[in-house]
Amino acid sequence: MPVEFLGIAATNDGSETTARSGAAFDKEYTLRLARAHEDHDWDRVLFAYGSGSPDPAPAAAYIASRLDRLQILLAHRPNVSYPTYAAKTFATLDQVSDGRLTVHFITGGNDHEQGREGDTLTKDERYARTREYIRIVKKIWTTREAFDHEGEHYRFHDFVSDVFPVQQPRPNVSFGGSSPAAYAAGGAEADIYCLWGEPLAKTAEQIEAVKAAARAAGRTDVPRIQVAFRPIIAPTEELAWEKAHRTVGAIKQRRQAALVRQHRNGIPEVGAPQNTGSQRLLAIAEAGERYDRALWTPTAAATGGAGNSNALVGTPETVARALLDYYDLGVDILSARGYDLLDDAVDFGRYVIPLVREEVAKRDAERAAGRGPAPAADGSHPLPAAVHG
Repeated sequence: MPVEFLGIAATNDGSETTARSGAAFDKEYTLRLARAHEDHDWDRVLFAYGSGSPDPAPAAAYIASRLDRLQILLAHRPNVSYPTYAAKTFATLDQVSDGRLTVHFITGGNDHEQGREGDTLTKDERYARTREYIRIVKKIWTTREAFDHEGEHYRFHDFVSDVFPVQQPRPNVSFGGSSPAAYAAGGAEADIYCLWGEPLAKTAEQIEAVKAAARAAGRTDVPRIQVAFRPIIAPTEELAWEKAHRTVGAIKQRRQAALVRQHRNGIPEVGAPQNTGSQRLLAIAEAGERYDRALWTPTAAATGGAGNSNALVGTPETVARALLDYYDLGVDILSARGYDLLDDAVDFGRYVIPLVREEVAKRDAERAAGRGPAPAADGSHPLPAAVHG
């Protein structure tokens, strides 16, 4: 099966290691970063969502109107707009992008963050709302006749949209989470199911949970699987590990500075994470620092398990082999985001993506011919040498 690569479409140059140098929405940087992804063979970029961050939908439209190939993954929280409005927004963006849109629905795993925009539902109630929301959006995208809806969270009458997606029958729906409620909702509704990078064995368990949820929902297909990492690469293993330790030091320094500012301003500290995904990352980090070929957990521990935060550390060849291990589990969308957003996107696209694509093409050709992949004597799959500039 083909492999795809997802990067980040940040609207400024800030990260966990570096304060941003300009405004929250830096138009020139946003375009420069997106263009770097398109020029270096990434498939799509994620426009993330935060309660106080720039609105990702117009930012995505801005990029889509200026680039020709790069696909868009738009994050959306159901609490911020009615599904009739959102479905039209998504369809319009799919028109702007000539059919390059996927929508990532976020249920929300933190009560405090959700409450910033007036969302007071419990976590289980949010999952029920998200499922209803996705079903409404799908119906609006694919229905040419006016219809009524009487649900638990939404009610409307005689609605029909006059704008439809370019993609037929509709754009893909992306979803993520690591709790039983998440598996149930995403297994039922998602075309793509997103996971944060965990050790191979735990990732395999999660994939099986998603598949089981899809079968329980009566589906005959299963969602495609996406897994996200924070790659830290360098020309040699020694340099990569030196870079990794510098990165963790910078994360800790910035986090401590943020906590000091919160204390001075009387802002209470946020406690342990509420979402299962972050809890899993912290538990994995507590159990060990290194897993499998290249998975490294101190980056996750340093951020308190915040989001996509487990690293893959090593040379491009090492990181490529690690990604191929996940591909062999059934993961065919690989999400990666460095800490120097622009330079790391270029380096990953230049040195890692070609290695993975070449090996995937080779394996697919062997499978099509009725042969399995040919491992080396040590059990690994040989890779072509990367060229370091």
